[in-house]
Amino acid sequence: MWLPIVGLLLGVVIGFVFSLAVPAQYSRYTAMAILAALDSVFGAVRAELQGEYDNKVFLSGLVTNALLAAGLTFLGDRLGVELYYAAVVAFGVRLFNNLAIIRRRFL
Repeated sequence: MWLPIVGLLLGVVIGFVFSLAVPAQYSRYTAMAILAALDSVFGAVRAELQGEYDNKVFLSGLVTNALLAAGLTFLGDRLGVELYYAAVVAFGVRLFNNLAIIRRRFL
């Protein structure tokens, strides 16, 4: 259960220690990758709290979310349309829903 949280915290610590700079042209892709990862981690925590966690579902969700978000961002860049907003809204709704379920489980 705690493996996704440990991975997230480890990634944050590594990010602060090495203080990597992302070029502005990749900032949308980086934001989408972070949202996809957070969505998968919160979904995994929720699933574990409900006793339904499956590592295959977690990994496939992480990869699928990342590919879809990157694909929308890439397509939007090529068309000159901000398609990545669709992924931001979808991931945002899922993040808040998962966080609400996790909060309720702890209360």
